[in-house]
Amino acid sequence: MGATPLSDRGPGRPRGLVRALGRAVRRPPAAVARKVRKATHAQGAGESGLGKLIELHAVNSAGDMLITIALASTIFFSVPTAEARGRVALYLAITMAPFVLLAPVIGPLLDRLPHGRRAAMAAAMLARALLALALAGAIATGGLELYPEALGVLVASKAYGVVRSAVVPRLLPPRISLVKANSRVTLAGLIATGLAAPIGAGLHQLGPQWPLYAAMAVFVLGTFLSFTLPHSVDSAKGERRAQLAAAAGEPEPWLVRHTPGHGRRAAQRPGLRTVGASVLNALVANAHVRMLSGFLTFFLAFLLREHPFPGMTAAFSLGLVVVAAGAGNALGTIVGAWVKGRAPEVNIVVVMLLTLTVAVGAALLHTTVAVAVLAGTAGLCQALGKLSLDALIQRDVPEIVRPSAFARSETLMQMSWVVGGAVGISLPLFGTLGLSVAALIVAAGTLATIRALLTAARRGTPHPRVA
Repeated sequence: MGATPLSDRGPGRPRGLVRALGRAVRRPPAAVARKVRKATHAQGAGESGLGKLIELHAVNSAGDMLITIALASTIFFSVPTAEARGRVALYLAITMAPFVLLAPVIGPLLDRLPHGRRAAMAAAMLARALLALALAGAIATGGLELYPEALGVLVASKAYGVVRSAVVPRLLPPRISLVKANSRVTLAGLIATGLAAPIGAGLHQLGPQWPLYAAMAVFVLGTFLSFTLPHSVDSAKGERRAQLAAAAGEPEPWLVRHTPGHGRRAAQRPGLRTVGASVLNALVANAHVRMLSGFLTFFLAFLLREHPFPGMTAAFSLGLVVVAAGAGNALGTIVGAWVKGRAPEVNIVVVMLLTLTVAVGAALLHTTVAVAVLAGTAGLCQALGKLSLDALIQRDVPEIVRPSAFARSETLMQMSWVVGGAVGISLPLFGTLGLSVAALIVAAGTLATIRALLTAARRGTPHPRVA
């Protein structure tokens, strides 16, 4: 007998084939989603709401990467090096420099709006969704409106980061420390960034505006996810605003003692609202590492475009440095979660000395391996230093001001990155000169903090700083 024609098999057969095909297509993504949900919600993170914050941060990181790819292709890669340098300098001046002025305002402003953290995160997501759509039009026309729109994206991204830092302490499950929670959030962001990068590059082949359309969709999703966080995120019961200062009688770094208004703040500081000497020195050390990261991002981007590694193209040279930095950051996050709160002052000292040693070696050798190792070390030490700072904040800062302390420390980190990027843009493209400046940045932070951190590690915490 011959095969029965498809039209004679009855209406149920094609419908069943379609359903079977649909199940086959859905199963792999659903299985991956279940595994991701199981990982993010482990050890009580699902019940506390931390798992939802981890997923929200992954969405945020993916959207930021898509916008970065679109802007980089327009501002950096599409024009000759000299013109690209001018464009990026303009981008820094119009988009990043104002943030240095806005950053001191964002932290205190969010301190005054503690009951709207979910709304603030949703607003940051929605703002970037709308700005991504506007940027798609600006990229197509090449208009100057690209820069103020990019400013809006940057400020919204940094505002999200400040709020997220304040939210994490509110979502800690009993079995997870603050350091481990922050490492989970950071690692989720790194994974999402790595997944979004090739997707954005593929979309860019269709047109420079397509990564921005994808970013808009991602941020719309993030807007809705923000409101799935627990209501406890909005509760500020018992919270106070932190002061980034040492308690009366505690030593402070030279940079802090010589900032404007230090005498007035010293006379007014309440003991339970200060962060303590160890945290303050750790903040200064981490600020220099973050400054190094911003410096290397911009200086190496232009240096390697003009003078790629021997035997490599400019694109491959840049890719090597980016991969090294990303791998170092991921490794630092894993190591930081492993060491947890063990001697955080010593961890930061090791971070500074390791970074300084590698930076000096790269300046002296200026080889492909040395520069790649410096990029990887900067990523590793940035992650490890930040997690050690988190451990100090958890140990030394009273709970009533801990969310505010996290928000203000994150603001300082972002400002430091901007300053480092500005220095990287301004230097001539001489490798030895740039790498020597990188070593000087780390040396300044090391000399300013290493003695105080070692002294604090030897003495231990003299008394618990609790309310």
